[in-house]
Amino acid sequence: MKANYSDLSQTIRALTEGEDDVVSLMATVACEVHHADDRFDWTGFYRVVAPELLKIGPYQGGHGCLVIPFSRGVCGVCGAAAATREVQLVPDVELFPGHIACSSSTQSELVLPVVNGKGDLLGVFDIDSNQPDAFDEADSAALGAILAETFK
Repeated sequence: MKANYSDLSQTIRALTEGEDDVVSLMATVACEVHHADDRFDWTGFYRVVAPELLKIGPYQGGHGCLVIPFSRGVCGVCGAAAATREVQLVPDVELFPGHIACSSSTQSELVLPVVNGKGDLLGVFDIDSNQPDAFDEADSAALGAILAETFK
């Protein structure tokens, strides 16, 4: 089943109305997005906890990497999204320079920067798939809109 982003957006909006705790919002988004689409094998957040340092936040799926620096050299897909504040749409993680393999089953990945209304980088939202080339621009746009509305 593929995500119905209109329904997903409405559900997340209803569940998070009036909530301003960032971790609570992340937990709700991770859960709802993860269960909305069969392509999503791991769904979660890496939070900015120090300058140029990400730590795992709320997620659904198997284990994830605990710490990801994004200041130098090899920083993986999540680190690249944090460092550049640009969406990383990766059809084949094996071809991504510096990919960090938190799970050997991951074949493709979509990572979106999460920014609040003040422009502060809160972290990144990471979705992994055990299918190659699982994500497209429509996924990126719809999930980006959900994140922008949730973390305004």
